[in-house]
Formats: sequence, C-alpha cells, structure tokens
Amino acid sequence: MGAYQQAAAQIVEAIGGKDNIIAATHCVTRLRFALKDEGKIDKEALERIDVVKGSFSANGQFQVVIGQGLVDKVYDDLVELTGLSRATKQEIKDAAEAKLNPLQRAIKTLADIFIPILPAIVTAGLLMGINNVLTGPGIFYEGKSFVEVHKEWADLAGMINLIANTAFVFLPGLIGWSAVTKFGGSPLLGIVLGLMLVHPDLLNAWGWGAAKEKGEIPVWNLFGFEVQKVGYQGQVLPVLAASYVLAKLELFLRKRIPDAFQLLLVAPLALLITGFLSFIAIGPVTFAIGNAITHLFVTIFDTVPALGGLLYGALYAPLVVTGMHHTFLPVDLQLIANTGGTFLWPILVMSNIAQGSAALAMMVIAKDEKLRGLSFTSAVSAYLGITEPAMFGVNLRFRFPFIAAMTGAAIAGMFITLNHVIAPSIGVGGLPGFLSIVPQKWTPFFIGMAMAIVVPFALTFIFGKVRKGAR
Repeated sequence: MGAYQQAAAQIVEAIGGKDNIIAATHCVTRLRFALKDEGKIDKEALERIDVVKGSFSANGQFQVVIGQGLVDKVYDDLVELTGLSRATKQEIKDAAEAKLNPLQRAIKTLADIFIPILPAIVTAGLLMGINNVLTGPGIFYEGKSFVEVHKEWADLAGMINLIANTAFVFLPGLIGWSAVTKFGGSPLLGIVLGLMLVHPDLLNAWGWGAAKEKGEIPVWNLFGFEVQKVGYQGQVLPVLAASYVLAKLELFLRKRIPDAFQLLLVAPLALLITGFLSFIAIGPVTFAIGNAITHLFVTIFDTVPALGGLLYGALYAPLVVTGMHHTFLPVDLQLIANTGGTFLWPILVMSNIAQGSAALAMMVIAKDEKLRGLSFTSAVSAYLGITEPAMFGVNLRFRFPFIAAMTGAAIAGMFITLNHVIAPSIGVGGLPGFLSIVPQKWTPFFIGMAMAIVVPFALTFIFGKVRKGAR
C-alpha cells in the first residue's frame, strides 16, 4: 500500500468517488481531473485533507493543489486505488473541452495559443524594463538618462533593447507557431507564415499611419488589383486568422493528396494560398478590426478613465476565475502595437498584488497552521504574478478576502488610470511589474501599488476580526 494511499482515497471520495472521474493526470504541483459532475465535489472535505493546499475549476478541469514532489506520489496511489489508466495532459484537456460551451471553447483556444508564448513575451518585457531604467531621463540624474551621463553604457543598452524587442517585432512568428499547432497544422509552417507577415520587404506596420498620410503606401499590382505591401509587426488578429486558414487548408490537402506527392505539394500550396489570402483579404480586414478594438478601448478610457480603471480593476480577478482574462492579452498586445503602450496591463498588476495582500492578511488573522502556511506562500506567489493559489486556495474560499482584493484593485486601478500609467511591454504581473512601466509614470504606479497592498490587507484584517467577534 502506497504511503499516500489514504490521502488519495480521501481525495477520490471528496470529488464524488471513482465513478465521477472521467480521467486524471497531474502537472508539477496539481492533480488534474476531468469529472462527470463537479456538483458532487465536497469542497469542505477536500480542503480538510492534509496534503491538499487548495482546489479550483478552470477550463472544464478540476484541479487539486498538492505541491511539487508530492503530487506524483499521491497520483501514483490514486491510480493504483481507482484502477484508472494514466492519462496525458492532452487527454485531460480533450475530455474537459468536450463539456465546454462555444464561448468557453473560444476562450480556451486563446489561452492554449498565448500561454505557450508568454515566457518569451514576459522575458522581453523584463529586458525592456532594464533598458527603460538605463535610458529613461530623470531616474538617476536630473533631466538626463543614465546612458546620457555614462555614454560607455549606451551600446549595452542598445543591445539589450534589440534582444528585448525581438519577441515583439517577430510576434506573428511566435503566434503563428502556437496557433497553427493548436489548430492541428505543422508548427514549422506556422513559423514561416508568421515571419512572412513581417518580412522586411513589406512596409513596417508601425510606419503605416505616416505612409498613409503621405500617400506612399507601396502596393503590388495583381491582375489589375492593387494590394498593399504592408507588414503586421506586433499585430495579433491577422496572424491568428491566417493560422487557422493555413492549418485547416493543410489538413484538407493532406487528406486528398497521395503520400508520394505530399512533400512536394502540401506545404507549398498551403503557404501560397494562405499567403495570397493574408495580403489580399485576411490581413486588411483583421487589421481594421484590430484598430477598431484599440480605438474602442482608448475611447472608453479617455472619456471616462476613472470608471474604466475602477471596473477593470474590480473585474480582473473574476475574469481570472472564469478564464476570460486570456482574451485581454491580445488586446494588450494590440494596444502596444498601435499606441505604443497598454493602460490595461498595469491594472492587472494592481489586481495581482491586491490578491496577494488579502491572502497575506489571512495569514495574520488565521489560527489554523495549514491555512497560515498556505496564505503566506500564496501571497508571495501573487506578489510575483501568479495569483491562482491565493485566489482559489484562500481568498475565494472565505469570500471576504476576495472582495477586499477586488476593492483595493479597483481603487488602485482608478488611480493609475487617471494618472495615465502605461506599459510599453508586458512583464511580470506583480511587484517587479514597475520595470515594464514607462519611467515617467513610476511615481503614480508605486502609489497605486501601495493602495493595492494597504487597502485589501486592511479590509481583510478588519472584516476578519469583525467576523470572529460576531461568532
């Protein structure tokens, strides 16, 4: 009998028994279940199990937080106890996806596309933050940047900027790889498609506005039609739509072209047809849609900045609970590409810090040692940009810390929006987030961070004490 078989048996019982489990697997820290009916879960019984550090449902999967190094042992005993076959993460995703409605599937698709490329984007954001520190005027010297005073550092800053910018300049290549893979096509063709859309022979997307005003947009003449030779640097929608077409066209051709001719015909035909469609129709249409989305958000936040910051700050955490927060990463990237910076991402930082602060307050007022330990570790995680342990393991469990965090994030979000805080890149969504903010706006950003720390902590602490006093 395995050392953790009793814990495994308790977990199985708490999630509705063996018959309620469609499939089970695990990642580095969590057990992942596809369940027939999540209504049968006994959350209170589950939280009482010693090895369990939290639980939540996301994208049709029910996930139980166990911890690194321990989860694989519990999983081994769970498989032995239930007789379930070992499932892969993809099998769990497929089983969970079958239960999602169309909106949930669309959100999950976006998540599956953007999550794999997030490390590259966040890394680029951090490096751009270092460049901001070196080149931002007034940080170290009055009216001058560090590299203006110490010119020997200028080339180093330039190299850092080049390395940092690569992920954003060739963003369609990253998205093309991830999206075509998600849609069932060949990843290599996705990379080629994405890089094709930012080929140096095309007019750079960032120079499109100026070229349009001058009437100097280059064109191809195709059978009497003029097609603009415009690239899509930093754009999201054109490569997403083109990737879907490429993947489906590749699958269509593979089913109909004999194996002996596939190498010669499938990839060239798929890329050629998708390329023509991208420059003739897909690109211009989705580029216009992307500009319209950008204009919509800019108009809202310009017209009623206080309300925009307040609502997005309050609602970002609930969006994380539903998984809908993934739909805003493309908006952030679109804002950066079209306007030079996003005002949404700094509010995300406020929300993450607020969730961590509420969890930290729970550590102070909690009597249970397990809850105190979980609150502290999840608060540290949230301060570094990963909020799921704090939200699902602590704050949502007691409700009032979650509401306190939403309140603090709303106030901080309103404040930084009124002060026009923007991020020219996306970095770590926690305390290190200031590196991704334009240096001229560090002061209001730090004040917003202080609000996101103090308000949720104070509200959680006070309400927690009041609740205990009322019992």
